[in-house]
Amino acid sequence: MVSFDPGKVDFGKSDGLVPAIVQDADSGAVLMLGYMNAQALEETLKRQRAVFFSRTKQRLWEKGETTGHTLDVVDVALDCDNDTLLVTARPRGPACHNGTLTCFGDAPRTAATAIGFLAKLESVIAQRASEKPETSYTARLLAKGIAKVAQKVGEEGVEVALAGVAESEPAVLEESADLVFHLLVLLRARGLSLKQVVDTLESRHK
Repeated sequence: MVSFDPGKVDFGKSDGLVPAIVQDADSGAVLMLGYMNAQALEETLKRQRAVFFSRTKQRLWEKGETTGHTLDVVDVALDCDNDTLLVTARPRGPACHNGTLTCFGDAPRTAATAIGFLAKLESVIAQRASEKPETSYTARLLAKGIAKVAQKVGEEGVEVALAGVAESEPAVLEESADLVFHLLVLLRARGLSLKQVVDTLESRHK
């Protein structure tokens, strides 16, 4: 449940509207800019999905109400002037009606968005863990127990090492991708997270 006090927002500066910047909760990419009035903000907090006020149609509209590409709200923050909102959300599809990931075009791949994708992959693995083993490779691997998952990580690590010595760059990347995926599965099996790994890395550089 998003905790936010709508009473702090100053809707009096621009005809009852404030800009709402939407940012991807995982990648940090700016997805779009919309406008909210008090009712739109109230509905956003109530539904936990981004709802805006259409200046053209003069009505409320929920992002993705026709496409299903909704924005699941994670957090709402207010700027220092109390007249601009920052909505952190997880998109269920392209944020733009043109089909691009953001309304500013497809976001360039950066270190931040790469980490963001890993966070999304971690979420997918968590979802797969609850599925039937016969329909999901991830669920099937987890069902075999921690020893089997750890064995798989070891095998993938060896394959990365061998590829690093004797294979092409694409082969090294392919094997590395397999290793990262199975490492995330291992973390899931141990009840650990990617964030904890990053926190550990950061602690070493303080």
